[in-house]
Formats: sequence, C-alpha cells, structure tokens
Amino acid sequence: MCGRFTLTENIQVLQQQFLFEYTDDIFPRYNIAPSQYVLAVGSNGERRKGSMLKWGLVPFWAEDPKVGYKMINARSEGIDTKPSFKHSFRNKRCLILTDGFYEWKKTTEGKQPYRFVMKNQKPFAFAGLYDIWKKNGQLITSCTIITTIPNEVTEDVHDRMPVILKEEDYDTWMNPHFSDSNRLKSLLVPYSADEMEKYPVSSLVNSPKNDLIELVSPLNSI
Repeated sequence: MCGRFTLTENIQVLQQQFLFEYTDDIFPRYNIAPSQYVLAVGSNGERRKGSMLKWGLVPFWAEDPKVGYKMINARSEGIDTKPSFKHSFRNKRCLILTDGFYEWKKTTEGKQPYRFVMKNQKPFAFAGLYDIWKKNGQLITSCTIITTIPNEVTEDVHDRMPVILKEEDYDTWMNPHFSDSNRLKSLLVPYSADEMEKYPVSSLVNSPKNDLIELVSPLNSI
C-alpha cells in the first residue's frame, strides 16, 4: 500500500518538470497522510492543470463521504471492474506528485519506517484516480493512489508499492478521451528498481501530527 508520502519541492520546479498550470503556492510537506489534500495533475487532453484533492476516494455514487477513509489506495488488479474504481478508471485519471514515500518494515524491535526516493532526487508521479462527489450542497473532489506488486527495492519492506508512472506515459494516463483499458492497465506495473533507493528514517514519521524536515533525513544522520 501507500499510506504516507512527501512533496518538498517548490511549485516552480514542479511546474517546470510536469508542465502544468497552477496559480497557488504550496508548502513543503514531509508527512502527507490520508484525508489530507494532495497536489494532483489532470488533463483535458490538451492542457495539464494542477488541483488540490482530498486523499481518499469518495465515488460519486457514495451515500457517505466517510467511505473515502477506506479508499486511499486502489489495487491495480481488476481496477477496471471494481465498482469503487471502474468509473474513475475510464476517464478520471491523474498524476499525484511526490518526491518520496514511506513504508514500514517489520523487525524484531518493531516497525522501522523507510523512505523511498529516486536516485536522481527528482520528484515523480503516482498513478491516481479522482472523482467528484456532490450531495446536500457538499462537494468533495478526492483521489486514490494505485498500487501494484513490489520491485526489488521495496519487496523486503512491503508486499505492495505505489504505481510510479514513466514520464512518457503521463499524457496517455491523463487523457480522458483515451479508453483502451488494456493499454492503460499495462502502465500499472512496478517501477524500475535501478532508478530507486531507500533508507531508514525516524519513527517520528509514525504520527501524522509530525510534519518536519527531519523526517526525510536518513536515520543515522539525525
């Protein structure tokens, strides 16, 4: 799964890399947790636009928005047929921007958190889905992160990892007019382990109340 991640880069760098429109500023986030708002990028097939979406998908047909707490992740297997995700998979696909994510490894001394990043230290994009929920005058635009089987970097920590998209696949993934299900599902695979690395971090990350720069430092350097 993917239950915590970071986005510490400034908006100008992100816009330059991902080529999207966005008018507001963002603050560095070192411990983004479910139900919080995350920076996502969508497309109308021609232009990319950034938006802040609530993490935890609330399908348009849901009776209670609290269902979003259970849908922070969507398994890639069968995503085109599952009632909670199939509608968004058709034409509400997005990038969720990040520069690292956390997972916890079980050890004899308890769970040790690790941060996973790119070796080149650049931001990257999770494959996401979004939806718009409206009821009784309330509107929630929310998202979920798609997960897949682990690669060689993540497998000894967790049995799932978020789908990280290749840059050349961004437009295909976000295009709401593209509907080739088999092609889209072919993108939902483990990212190249050769481009990733991990390191242990402080257990301070265990609490979503902690959103400190120290959280992204290697444990032995704190």
